[in-house]
Amino acid sequence: MAVGESQLETDTGSRTEVDYGWRHTVSTVMGDTTARWGFYIVAFVFLVSAYTMVDSNLARLTFGAFEDFTFAEWLPIFDHPERIPPPGEGESNVPPAFHAEGSMANPLGTDPAGRDYFTRIVYGAQVSVSVGVVSTLIGFVGGTIIGAVSGFYGGKVDDALMRAVETVYAIPPLILIIVFTVFVSGGSPDIIYAVFGVGIAFIPVFARIIRSEVLSVREMDYIEAARASGVKNRDIIRRHVIPNSFAPVLVYATLQIGVTILIVAGLSFLGYGAQPPTPDWGQMLSVSHGYMHSNVWLSIWPGVAILLTIMGFNLFGDGLQDALDPRIDD
Repeated sequence: MAVGESQLETDTGSRTEVDYGWRHTVSTVMGDTTARWGFYIVAFVFLVSAYTMVDSNLARLTFGAFEDFTFAEWLPIFDHPERIPPPGEGESNVPPAFHAEGSMANPLGTDPAGRDYFTRIVYGAQVSVSVGVVSTLIGFVGGTIIGAVSGFYGGKVDDALMRAVETVYAIPPLILIIVFTVFVSGGSPDIIYAVFGVGIAFIPVFARIIRSEVLSVREMDYIEAARASGVKNRDIIRRHVIPNSFAPVLVYATLQIGVTILIVAGLSFLGYGAQPPTPDWGQMLSVSHGYMHSNVWLSIWPGVAILLTIMGFNLFGDGLQDALDPRIDD
């Protein structure tokens, strides 16, 4: 049954309509306290990411009318997230404002280069969330196509596709991502290569999930009716098989965004993701680990940002699973 359709149940001779459409999904998610807070966190992070993404690409969006990070320089609470202050202008490793040596000019302190840490934490959301979503989308689309084709046709097609999927699945994801990033980048890692590496590494997981759903969906009566009416196989897959196998993959994709954010942050920490001076939470952790004794806050703030973002996606994903799976009792 596809998302957005209704299911009719028969109970003691009477027909009771049970709605599993988008209204039911929204009401179920918002009716669960933990899922609702997860949604609030995800929505807030997406809004911050959208704002910082626009500001980071302002010159391109306005055809040169404004420079990048113009909004950051206009607002008193922000500073340029990438510009290193000249000597004498900014003090490095300033503690947070609530510390005795802190200042409200830098509420979360400054980094070793003298840049405002609050600004870099906020603008780091753009990198973390965008790469998490894009990487998950690559794995989601690739895995859905492979899994749907494999499960629907079966036979030699299924054997060939799933052997290839299992070969990739057998390689530890982190090793696969690092090797892919180094090989494709020619030894000059960047966040773009890491995004595609993570996406490719997760294609097998999505493919296995969608295939297991398709194996049961393809035996349904409406699939046989579509075949009997002369509908082409590719149209059956596109119109019936994938939509009716979509719910568990959608839930997994939501949960996977948080995992992807953590993996990309780890890649940046190891030097295979975002490179300086790009504000990225993982890269900020990599720089801060050398200052654990002198300024522990440099490690705490990006760690808290990663923790809250992943927690938001996990809480929202759990609520989405409850809403999309009719087998789960309220």
